[in-house]
Amino acid sequence: MQTNVPGFPKRGLRLFLKDKNHMFLVDLINKDITGKDVEESLGRANITLNKNAVPNDPQSRFVTSGLRIGTPAITTRGFKEKEASQVATWICDVLKDLNSEDEIKRVKSEVKELCKEYPVYALKN
Repeated sequence: MQTNVPGFPKRGLRLFLKDKNHMFLVDLINKDITGKDVEESLGRANITLNKNAVPNDPQSRFVTSGLRIGTPAITTRGFKEKEASQVATWICDVLKDLNSEDEIKRVKSEVKELCKEYPVYALKN
């Protein structure tokens, strides 16, 4: 997903990056939504990430104004730049309206289809 970090600012999202590693924070302060609400809505769409405090966060640590996004889960599945870009697009699509069950259903369906192409590695005995 680090390859698609520029896609988030194009949608009005401020990012906090530490070097070029597998994790970054998304600042939601100017979006009038909370990290907790986004975490729950994206979870319903089968996208897992964490709410996280951001610098100067006005929300409590139980609610937050940010998201922590890490890429190990998608890179372990074999996602490349194209797939990471799609995940970023889905995140932004759900952010547009956290209460749109139609949008959440659509994204969930597309997430399931993509994940079928990149299954989680199974351990063999």
